[in-house]
Amino acid sequence: MENNVVSLGRKLEHDGLCFFVSCDFPAVCTAQKAPSASVGRLYTDKHEWVEVSNENVATVGISHYAQEALGDVVFAQLPSIGTEIKQHDEVGALESVKAASELYSPVSGKVVEVNTEVENAPALINKACYTQGWLFKVLLSNSDELKSLMDEDSYSKFLKSDAH
Repeated sequence: MENNVVSLGRKLEHDGLCFFVSCDFPAVCTAQKAPSASVGRLYTDKHEWVEVSNENVATVGISHYAQEALGDVVFAQLPSIGTEIKQHDEVGALESVKAASELYSPVSGKVVEVNTEVENAPALINKACYTQGWLFKVLLSNSDELKSLMDEDSYSKFLKSDAH
């Protein structure tokens, strides 16, 4: 299958994950490619992602696949700032109109920031899971754990397998 979409007679580039289209009326649309997941983003088999900054702080969220499977997210229970968490710990929950899902930490460390915008408007997870819809940030205590996570290519293959 080709990685593009045709909209109103125009071909829009699509990277296989997601793209954004904004429209002004009357029907003038522009497309913006989603930020590439290949820029250091790593994934778990439970569909959380993590991206580490230079300060050893990891931003955590759920993947496009996960938010799509959940449907419209209506509630986000996130860990408290200051909480010490371990890799694979259940640290919160997301509820949608279709289901509730536990949230697991992809890394160990101390929660240093929580996305209060997501707590107030959980739909941000569906609208921009890799940008505005991030969930929390962790000061890493064991960066070796990152080796157990999947890069974009491995995660893409995982999604195509029956393992998830």
